[in-house]
Amino acid sequence: MRVTLLGTGGSAGVPMLGGADGRGDWGACDPAEPRNLRSRASILIDGGQGGLLVDTSPDLRQQMLASSVRDVSAILFTHAHADHILGVDDVRGLNRMMGRPLEAFGRAKVLAEIQGRFSYAFLPWQPPGFFRPVLLPMPAEPGDTLTAAGMQVRVFDQDHGFSRTLGLRTGAFGYSTDAVELDETALAVLQGVDTWVVGCFQRQTHHTHAWLGRVYEWVARLRPRRTVLTHMGVDMDYGWLQANLPPGIEAGFDGMVLEVPV
Repeated sequence: MRVTLLGTGGSAGVPMLGGADGRGDWGACDPAEPRNLRSRASILIDGGQGGLLVDTSPDLRQQMLASSVRDVSAILFTHAHADHILGVDDVRGLNRMMGRPLEAFGRAKVLAEIQGRFSYAFLPWQPPGFFRPVLLPMPAEPGDTLTAAGMQVRVFDQDHGFSRTLGLRTGAFGYSTDAVELDETALAVLQGVDTWVVGCFQRQTHHTHAWLGRVYEWVARLRPRRTVLTHMGVDMDYGWLQANLPPGIEAGFDGMVLEVPV
């Protein structure tokens, strides 16, 4: 299984808008380190029968081009926050690439919220071309095991502070972005995972996102072979992380490719 980290930044990306010269607020991140340049969080999972895109970030077009993506067979939405869905209009390019509408998995209420913002993307296809995105809503609730891009994907509930998100497990791979708490059900689904990509927004505590200490607690419980951090803000300098993270935990970066054993 091949997993591409298309984007590894928080909702504002790195750098954030602003800065003394207007060219970006890098916070603690070194602008000279290219792996600190982070677009909004998204991944692509390829199990050999097509790609499952997880979330359509506002940076979707650039991410697809930068990672030379040629196959997206389905989409899974973890939740409906702007940094995870605002690339929906660029799905029309994926439709053209694949020559068909794409299945869109997510909680029923999440799909309804996305449809409320992008109603035109859920209208019936009018072949032969794609002048707009065409998505086929496929409701998926926590506890479900769905078939997407030829893979069996189990989704589970995550606490995002003021809202809920979906985490996923497929084979030996797990993905948990935008979560501050994982309950026993979620931890049970992730038990025995080999490679886990997990959101970690900053070093200090946060009320809606996991931080380093919280991730360390989860890793001690799950003991994955490899843990890769994503959804990182301007507090998370790549060089500092690589020098200070314990063995088995590493910082992700945009375009990073993970080979996960089957």
